[in-house]
Amino acid sequence: MKVKLLTYTPNPELVVAACATTSFKRKGPSHTFEKYSKEGEEEKIKKIIRDLIRRNHLSPIEHVSFTFALEGVSRSLTHELVRHRIASYTQQSQRYVKVDTKEEWYVIPKSYEGEMRKKFVERMKIIAKWYEDDIKKGIKYEDARFLLPNATKTNIVVTMNARELLHFFNLRCCQRAQWEIREVATEMLRLVKKVAPTIFENAGPSCMKGFCPEQDLMPEECKKLGIKEIQRRFLELK
Repeated sequence: MKVKLLTYTPNPELVVAACATTSFKRKGPSHTFEKYSKEGEEEKIKKIIRDLIRRNHLSPIEHVSFTFALEGVSRSLTHELVRHRIASYTQQSQRYVKVDTKEEWYVIPKSYEGEMRKKFVERMKIIAKWYEDDIKKGIKYEDARFLLPNATKTNIVVTMNARELLHFFNLRCCQRAQWEIREVATEMLRLVKKVAPTIFENAGPSCMKGFCPEQDLMPEECKKLGIKEIQRRFLELK
């Protein structure tokens, strides 16, 4: 899979700081924006953002957004991804784009190893033949796609604001999340940390807050690592 940050709100942390002070400053946000744009104001910006997140006053961080390209991910992943409703999506269409079954057109789950992996590949070859044969017989792409599995690769563009991203990371960076979307979420987090480090400095699974909200369902790997080790890994994510 490939995860790329295509674009984002310029100066995202400056924008958040200017928006945050609007509610309790007499002067307008344009004045605050210009003031905090000056050299030497970086620490004030960081303090404002940290105070917002600490107090759970998150509406100002909705003013900045991030757009990602996810390429070569499975349709299974995108079915999960689009359940996050406060976002915009544009996905490769199987109505208009024929799946190229001559290439590696599907994702193989990691649990398929050895003989099971061979069987998985053979089954994909059978499905590919059905798909190609039906198209040759005049079936439209939009109908032939009904044969295709959730493993089929796709491309999707997703845009989320920073507040929704924090929520997304809480759920999808968690060890209980499905492996593919967890890998995508972790890579997305790594990318936004580079451009908005203060907003996302404590981002990650819900246990970054110091407790696991699903403790009764905690995977064995989490129990072995412990919350502090999981926190350390995400805090050091680069």
